[in-house]
Amino acid sequence: MERVRDLSALPKAHLHLHFTGSMRPSTLLELADKHGVRLPDALTDALASGESPRLRATDERGWFRFQRLYDAARSCLQQPEDIQRLVREAAEEDLKDGSRWLEIQVDPTSYAPRLGGLIPALEIILDAVETTSRETGLGMRVVVAANRMKHPLDARTLARLAVRYADRGVVGFGLSNDERRGMARDFDRAFAIARDGGLLSAPHGGELTGPSSVRDCLDDLHADRLGHGVRAAEDPWLLRRLAEQGVTCEVCPASNVALGVYEKPEDVPLRTLYEAGVPMALGADDPLLFGSRLAAQYEIARRYHAFTDEELAELARQSLRATAAPEGVKRELLAAVDEWLDG
Repeated sequence: MERVRDLSALPKAHLHLHFTGSMRPSTLLELADKHGVRLPDALTDALASGESPRLRATDERGWFRFQRLYDAARSCLQQPEDIQRLVREAAEEDLKDGSRWLEIQVDPTSYAPRLGGLIPALEIILDAVETTSRETGLGMRVVVAANRMKHPLDARTLARLAVRYADRGVVGFGLSNDERRGMARDFDRAFAIARDGGLLSAPHGGELTGPSSVRDCLDDLHADRLGHGVRAAEDPWLLRRLAEQGVTCEVCPASNVALGVYEKPEDVPLRTLYEAGVPMALGADDPLLFGSRLAAQYEIARRYHAFTDEELAELARQSLRATAAPEGVKRELLAAVDEWLDG
């Protein structure tokens, strides 16, 4: 009988983790109490019971409810020490799951009102990431993300800021929130600014809408990586394009099911993407709301899609290759994957 290896020991990279969504449930409850924030009953009841809130975001009402819970959690991050705690705990959780490199995604405008402005907010976040990386040994960098729900001019401001801090740990520029709002091409100038400044292009696409969203991210934003991208599985030609261009899809299986993109874990098209040669980096998205972290995504691949340990190791390699880590770090981590597989 083949030995089953420990997935939490498999060296891997985490490329799709949102800032507030990385928080531990216990931390959210403590910060809400500390700052006198009244969280929605649906959130407190779920967290107190150890379960995830019931979410379904395939319609606008459901997405609004998801955003309401997320915004409530974000409102509990009010002081630099709250940011430092979140980053430290996110790193600790990632290390437990075998992550060796984390690129955490954040829209600093969401935290600016409580942290003294946009620039101070980003500097507080980057300081926390730098300190945590140094003290824990986890490679950590930041992807600054614009919001589709805001004006494209705001995205350009963020892109310029992201480029300005490229030497402080910013490695990519993203675009998040409801992809049914705001055309990708409306943000093309912001992404051009980011690319010209040496940042990776990592917009969300192909989650709540179909293959057309993926094509828009490729054509208009020249994506190096795609947040989600799973709906590309519905278009064989698009799968070939992603494979040929080597665009990595940051696939978040538990999130896809929690938000109603797919009904069951076995419906997430991991096999379709993998067998088409599309690079993937499994991610937890928002474990605070979806209830599972990084290693659990690999467990979904093993349990529901019959990925062998050799295939899981290849998924880990794909996640590492897609990082902004220095080439020497990548080689070291790829070798560590081989060691895990060799036993």
